[in-house]
Amino acid sequence: MNQTAAGGAGAESGGIARSTRGAVLRLGFDRPERRNAITTQMYRLLAEALGAAASSPEIRVVVLHGHPDVFTAGNDLNDFLKNPPAAEDSPVLRFLAAISRFEKPLIAAVNGPAVGVGTTMLLHCDLVYAGADAQFSLPFASLGLCPEAGSSLLLPVLAGYARAAEKLLFGEPFGADEAREMGLVNRVVPAAQVLDYALERAQLLACQPLSSLLHTKRLMRTPLALQVAAAMADESATFRRLLTEPAAREAFAAFLQKRKPDFSKGPS
Repeated sequence: MNQTAAGGAGAESGGIARSTRGAVLRLGFDRPERRNAITTQMYRLLAEALGAAASSPEIRVVVLHGHPDVFTAGNDLNDFLKNPPAAEDSPVLRFLAAISRFEKPLIAAVNGPAVGVGTTMLLHCDLVYAGADAQFSLPFASLGLCPEAGSSLLLPVLAGYARAAEKLLFGEPFGADEAREMGLVNRVVPAAQVLDYALERAQLLACQPLSSLLHTKRLMRTPLALQVAAAMADESATFRRLLTEPAAREAFAAFLQKRKPDFSKGPS
């Protein structure tokens, strides 16, 4: 989830830019006029692209990235309210399922803000490279919602319960160096070099035997796979219920009206 209001869809890319170099597929958030806020259409394109990459013998590695000043501001709030994830086959849930089950190496290159799902999706990437300007945030509780993408399980496993609780309960932004200390980021590099560095690492991986990469990733991911699936199902059901409750409605209204939310009126 995020805190960015919406507008029209991105350019001809539909908000997702795709390109291939050798065995490396690049998937880029491409709505700079809306700080790469993610729409339902963009989730659909991402899910389809990951599905195609998973089955393509020509693709060995996928790189997710944004623009030099922003990875993604998270969900496009207006679009999200018009198209909430009402069912398990909704585009956002299809994307989360696709990224959590993706068997090939997945790399993220992060510049600027990575809000809400922009941060939680990184928990499913095998390697994350961040610019010194990167800023992460998980504002779910502030929006009257709960974590998603398995982050309620994966973040405590990665960073420890105490630090995960601080990030998920307060939703306060944190920088690239702290993200690296938490284990969310592999390496912090100068902002202008992030994408090139990630692509260089991707090309190195693409030269490795694919079967070795697939089995290495499988062996690392399998012990938590069932727990992640269960956590995501619980999160999804809870998230959809919270969307209909007063706290979330007040948080969304306050954001769209550009005022501070008031959670003191009635049950929340």
